[in-house]
Order: sequence, then C-alpha cells, then structure tokens
Amino acid sequence: MARWNSRIALIILCMIVSITARADGFTLKGKVVDEDERALELVTVSCLAQGKVTMTNLKGEFSINLQSADSVEVRFTMVGYGARKRVFRRPKGKINIQIVMRPAAELQEITITERRRQTSQTEQLDTKDMRQNPSTTGNAVEELIQQQSGVSTHNELSSQYNVRGGSFDENSVYINDIEVYRPLLISSGQQEGLSIINPDMVEKVGFSTGGFEAKYGDKMSSALDITYRRIKGFEASATASLLGASGFLGYGNSRFSMSHGLRYKTNRYLLGSLETTGEYKPNFVDYQTYISYNPNNRWTVDFIGSISENHYEFTPEDRETSFGTLADAKSFKVYFDGHEKDVFRTFFGTLGITRNFGNKTNIKLQTSAFHTRESERYDIMGQYWLDDSQSSENLGVGTYMEHARDYLTADVMSLKLTGNHRTLHHNFEAGVTIKWEHIKEQSSEYEMRDSSGYSIPHSADRLDMIYTLRAQNDIRSQRIEAYLQDTYRFSSGDTYYTLNYGVRLANWSFNKETIVSPRASLAIVPAFNQDITFRLATGIYYQAPFYKEMRDTVTRNGLTTALLNEKIKSQRSIQVIGAIDYRFKMLNRPFKFSAEGYYKALSNLIPYNVQNLKITYVGENLTSGYATGLDLKLYGEFVPGTDSWLTFSLMSTRQKFGDTWVSLPTDQRWAVNFHFTDYFPGTERWKMTLKLAYADGLPFGAPHQGLEEQTFRAPAYKRADIGMSYRIVKDGKSLKNLWFGVDCLNLFGISNVSSYYWVTDVTNRQWAVPNYLTGRQINISMTADF
Repeated sequence: MARWNSRIALIILCMIVSITARADGFTLKGKVVDEDERALELVTVSCLAQGKVTMTNLKGEFSINLQSADSVEVRFTMVGYGARKRVFRRPKGKINIQIVMRPAAELQEITITERRRQTSQTEQLDTKDMRQNPSTTGNAVEELIQQQSGVSTHNELSSQYNVRGGSFDENSVYINDIEVYRPLLISSGQQEGLSIINPDMVEKVGFSTGGFEAKYGDKMSSALDITYRRIKGFEASATASLLGASGFLGYGNSRFSMSHGLRYKTNRYLLGSLETTGEYKPNFVDYQTYISYNPNNRWTVDFIGSISENHYEFTPEDRETSFGTLADAKSFKVYFDGHEKDVFRTFFGTLGITRNFGNKTNIKLQTSAFHTRESERYDIMGQYWLDDSQSSENLGVGTYMEHARDYLTADVMSLKLTGNHRTLHHNFEAGVTIKWEHIKEQSSEYEMRDSSGYSIPHSADRLDMIYTLRAQNDIRSQRIEAYLQDTYRFSSGDTYYTLNYGVRLANWSFNKETIVSPRASLAIVPAFNQDITFRLATGIYYQAPFYKEMRDTVTRNGLTTALLNEKIKSQRSIQVIGAIDYRFKMLNRPFKFSAEGYYKALSNLIPYNVQNLKITYVGENLTSGYATGLDLKLYGEFVPGTDSWLTFSLMSTRQKFGDTWVSLPTDQRWAVNFHFTDYFPGTERWKMTLKLAYADGLPFGAPHQGLEEQTFRAPAYKRADIGMSYRIVKDGKSLKNLWFGVDCLNLFGISNVSSYYWVTDVTNRQWAVPNYLTGRQINISMTADF
C-alpha cells in the first residue's frame, strides 16, 4: 500500500511540474503586413534573449513558442523595412497580433549624389526639348547623341554614329536593360527608316563614349542606355510634318501603366533634293507598346513590344554631277534604267518580372526575342558620260549594271537574370544572360562595268565582272554572358570618392572563345574645390563578332564566295581614360566644362571599309592599331532657362598592315558641334534651335582594292539646321500644349558627300564621282499634347 502511495505521489508531482512548465511558456502567433495591409513573407521574427527565431510564410503568418517572463521582447526585421519590436508583460497562453512594417527611411548617400555629379562614365542627357529640335530622321534620341563630344556622323539621313574611331557596329543600345539590334542589310541612309527608340516613350537617356561599366555588353566603343517611362494619369500627343507623323497614348495609376506609340516616316520630300532624280517611295511605319503592372510593392511585370515595317522603292531616271576644282572641273551624266525594292521587317518583344525584397534588394528575370526578315533587290543599269567641263573633251563613256538579290533572316532570343543589392556605401549588381542566335543568309550580287567598249577587268578569252558575290550561310549559335560589379561610395574628410569595379565574362559556342573583361572607374570630388570632379577609367573591352564580322570571302576564277570563319576572334580594346568636369557660374547662370582624354590600344582587328552605311569586313583578324584623342564640351544656359552646348574633338586612329600604318575608315581628325537654343525677346512662346556641325572628312579609296590603298580623304562635313517653334497653347486644360514649327534643313545648301561612285576613262584611269547628300529643305510641323 505504501508502494502504491509513493507511485501516485510521483505521478501527481510530475503533473504539477508539467502544468507549471506549461504555465511558464506561451505561443505567439500573428501576421506581418505592410502599410497597405499586404502580407510580407520572409520577415524574421526573433527573441534574442531566448535564442528563438522563425520567419513568416508566404501569407505573412508566423508562430513561435517562447518562455514567459516579466517582459519578453520580440523583434521583426526585413531588408528594406524599418525594424519593429513588441514587448510583452508576463505573457501566458496563446497571443495573436498583427504587425505593420513600414519601408526604411532612405539613408542619405555621400554628398556626391546630392550634387548630381557625373560619377561614372555614363552621362545622363537632358531630353526635355528633343521634340522641338530640327530633325531630318525623326530619330530624336540618336540625333541628340550625334551632337555629343567624341561622336561623329556624316549622313543626315541616318541615325547611325561613330564614337571615337569605332564603326557603327561597335555601339550597344539597351532599352530597359535589354540589348536591342538593328537590321543587318541596311546600306544607305535612304533605306534606313525609324530607329527602334521611340522618343515619345523615353524617360532617361544614359550615354557613355568609353570606359563603361561591366553590365554593358561586349562592344568596344559606346553604350546607350534607354529607360522607357511609366505613365501616371492620362497622356496623349500627336505630331505631323512633311516628313511623317507620330501619335502617343498613355494611361497609368499607382499599379498599372501602359503607353502606345505609332510612327510614320517618309523621306520622299528630302530625297527629292538629291542629284539622282527619279521616283522615290520610302515608307517606314512602327508601333511600340510598354505595359507595366505592380500588383504590390514586391512584384513588377513589364512588357515592351515593337513592330517595324520599312519599305524603300526607287526607280532612278537620270543624274548630273559636277565635281573637281575650278582648274580641273569635271561633269558626270548618267541615264538610268531599272528599279530597287527593299523590305526590312522587324519584331521585338521583352517580358520582365522583378521581385523586390524591400527597397534595397531585387532580382529580375527578363526574356526577349528579336526577329528580322530583310530583302534587298535591285537591277539598275546606267549609261554614263564623263567630260572635262572646260574643254568639253569626252574622257570616258560606258555602261554599268548593278544586281542584287540579298535575303536575310535573323532570330535572337535571350534569357537574362540580374540581381541588385544596395547598402549605405555599396551597390552590388550581378547578372547572367543566355542568347540563342539563328541567322540565315542567301545573297547574290554582281557589278558589270563596260568602259569605252571594254569590259573591266578586261580578259581576251572570257567576260569577267568587276565584282561578284555569292553567299549561302546558315548559323545557329549560343552565347553565355555574365557580369559582377560594385559601386562603392566613400569619403575621406571632405574628399568624396565613387569607385566602380567589375568583371564581365562571355562564351560563344561558334568559335569556342571565352573572353574576360575587367573594368574599373573612379570619380573624385576633391576637398580643395568641390565644383571639380576628376574621373579615371580603364578596362579591357571586346567586340564580340556577330554576323558581318565573320563573313570571310574567297575569290576563285573571278567569283567571290562569302563563308563563315570559325576561327574568328573578338576584337580587343584596352582603354585608358582621364577626365575633369568643372561646374561654374557665369552671368549668374550654371555652366559645366568637361575635358576627356583617352587612349585605346586595339588588337585582333577585323579590317573593314565603309560605303555610305554599308560596312564590309575582311572576315579575319589581320591588324592591330590605336585610337587616341581629346574631347571638350561646354554645356550650360547660354540663354537663361535654356540648354546649349559646344563640343570640340581631336582624334587619330590608325591600324597596322604588316609594317605599314594606315588610317582606319573612321579616322575623323577633328569635329565641332554647336547646339544653341534661344527665346525671342519678351516671350517664351517663340523658341529657336540652331544645330551646327563641322567635321573632318573620312578616308576612302577605290572599291575592291586593299584597305591599305584607302589614301584619299573626303571633304569636310558641314551642315546647319535651324528650327523655329511657336507655342500656340500653353498649359491648357484639355489641350495642354500646341506647338507650330518651321525648320530650315541644310540652311546654307552645302553639298556634303556621302560616298563615291568610281568610273574609268579611256586611259584606264579611275575617277571618284561624289554622291551628294540632301540639299536645302523646309519642313513644317504641328505638335499637340493632351
């Protein structure tokens, strides 16, 4: 009996201990939400004193068992949100709570950001007055780029540009972090239509002429970073002119935004001023949309779509050109027969999903697709006479015929994953991209030239063409690209520093090449004068071959065949850049002076020549070279309330063939650009914009010759465009603004040269007959904002 009593007492004691232990613990349950009562997942819930930690689930709910005490402190933390804590007094049993977390207050970065300095090699350009600038192409963003220091163009019909001695193909373009492409068969400004960038949809334009960050792709010359804007409220605009029309419609709120842009362009009016008369039928149309959806602060879905249809038809009739000097003037007359018909059809789309973990961390997954179907078809025959204008002596008579049946289809698909995390002093960014490329080409070209009764080149036993080309290629390849970079902002006393450093890697399955591209830049705002910023940058930059660069030609029995060179390597540029920016006030208005010197050591170059906008590569890594120069820019309010700038560039770029140094086809030794904006005295309704360009001519030589024979230099490119705009309606209700504009394009009627046509006289001597660009034209436009 005593034994059973002792057992019962032991059981009762255990029950009492168990009940007491349970009474000393409690269960805390609840939900964590943001200010809009949306659930926050992965919030850390912790009681440091007891060493207990848990996290909220996807519904923002949590449950944690804790020991009771006089006071129990529980903390709630998440990156990007201010920490919360709750203190419970002698808690017992089950407790249910709801915690509201608010975004952390933005920590002020180093004062460099507050002063809005340019602390990287990417300059943010002001786009507020783009639409009122006189324009021949309708591509306002590219025309703004063409006026920057270090940038040159010699064709007002084109949106393409050269940067510090690089070719058109060495410039990368990004829209909302996705690299975009242009048609591949474009060979003249007449064929080129609207660029893929719609200026009505642009929010920000970042542009770098070299030394750019690791996040930008494998190009050697420049990076253009475009950000499309999210619409807030209702916006609409319409523009019509003699050169085309455009319309824009957008609507947005705090969660949803959509915008649509439709553009039409025709060069028929401009092309009527060319020396070659005939029937021009250029018609270019494109439609773009940008849709952005934010279901909450954590998720963002973006979509960009673009459809472009460019048609160019031309039936030439005749041409008469006078060239030479007063002492040696020549006259060139041609009568044409034939027709040209080109079609460039492109589709582009990108879908991106962004996940924000607070205000300082996010990851983004983007997929994109680019498709282009292009055809270039012409059969044009010309009968020409070359005469001495002073003596009326006939120097040559002949016939030529040009034929082309070029077809190309290209598809590029990509999948890109990027991540970004910001702290007080650092901004870490990383990304990996996979691209799938499929390009299919079928080309047939030839040129027959008959001068004074002899086919050139002359052969006694057969008929040879002066130029032939056959190409039938089909390539599928894959590229893998990755980058990692950090922007580190710090200070030492009153001296402020911004250091960007990173590395980029890429592999291409076609040639099995892997390239590594380290890059770094440093900006310093010194304590002795905080109106000055010093910038230094260096890095290894590669020009990864795409399609045109790897087309290697082999000539047998007078027939040239284009094959794909599987041993082609990326061209390389080692860049060193030093710059200074100085902000000052003059006449109580803000100004900025920038000077930037650079040296680029070039290797593994693939030589090329340029005819108008057509770049033809040798298809082999044959040369090395360099590019060096100095770019100066003065920017500021020459007139109160307006932005104007003056740029001056000096450059030398050369390549080495064996032991011989020759100029690159883009060796523009000097260039001056002036952009001036003013209002009429006493009113801000009348606005005037003047654009001046004066640039050294580029090297050239006879076609189908070695590049080392490009020893001639074209005349300097000189052009002036002026635009007058009158604001009929200002800040209205339903009609916000109404602008009427009159532009005088090529104000002084200067005959600039785009390329040369070569003819042969009776002594087998070749003459370069210039192909001139557009003459003076008047354009009238009307723009309405709703």
